[in-house]
Amino acid sequence: MVTNLFKALRPQQWIKNLSVLAPAFFAGQILNNHDWVRLSWAFLLLSAASSGAYLINDLLDRHSDRLHPLKGHRPIASGKLSPGLAAAVAVFLLTISLLTSLQFPIFFTLSLAGFIAVQLSYSLLLKHLILIDVMAIGATFSLRVFAGALILPVPLSAWLILTTVSLSLLLAIGKRRAEVTLLTHRLAAKHRDVVTHYPIVLLDGMTFVMAASTIMSYALFTFNQPELTTRKKLIDLLPQTLANPKWLMVTIPFVIYGIFRYLYVIYEKKEGSSPERVLIYDRPLLIAVLTWAAAAYFAIYIVSK
Repeated sequence: MVTNLFKALRPQQWIKNLSVLAPAFFAGQILNNHDWVRLSWAFLLLSAASSGAYLINDLLDRHSDRLHPLKGHRPIASGKLSPGLAAAVAVFLLTISLLTSLQFPIFFTLSLAGFIAVQLSYSLLLKHLILIDVMAIGATFSLRVFAGALILPVPLSAWLILTTVSLSLLLAIGKRRAEVTLLTHRLAAKHRDVVTHYPIVLLDGMTFVMAASTIMSYALFTFNQPELTTRKKLIDLLPQTLANPKWLMVTIPFVIYGIFRYLYVIYEKKEGSSPERVLIYDRPLLIAVLTWAAAAYFAIYIVSK
């Protein structure tokens, strides 16, 4: 029972909550011990809240999920976890996350409450509305980033928010595109009727639009970041032209490759219905993400003073 309950919490999706670290990371404060404690709490509270929302979503969808080749194996859909226990744990996680958040700035609590509200609205209604469903997913990612900025607090770049929204919409649309490929029209209608209302040509167009938007938003984010003061020893090794470069822009190629690789996974490998699984199990994409993180860390924390 404990194993099935843990699986129902979807721990593999907690990786999405790492986006709470983004504002502090790009502000150069990720190594601050006091900030790290607060960010750890933010990650834990968002993970608890998201797991509570996932349990409610799986309770509502347990009958239709049995028609899905992957979701049918979830503990609630397969009958390995009782609905009553799942509901009790969901209420506990949502309540305890909100109550614990009250020890932090009120705006963080409000962002967490907004995150929970969007998640529950998605489970109850929004996931059945074409276009609104993917926009709701984008909103949850933005609220994660806002939560990370508000719990410290640190300034938040508008370009970073736009990058987050664009990337989250790309992942959500890619998920819908993979579902259309994975399910027949009949099964899609029974599993989630909104999937049948998405023409493939529309999903393809939206996918490429959001891929381009993600790349451009991130490029503009790196370009508009304040210039970092380069260490003197490194300046001495560089020509005058590169004395004060926008070091974060060196990470752009990794983002471009990551986006292209994700598109390849969707269209060639016919995957993408679970973006977190793609990130974990697609080795080239995982390497690209880790290399991007290392390059960004080098630009912000090593090259600069």
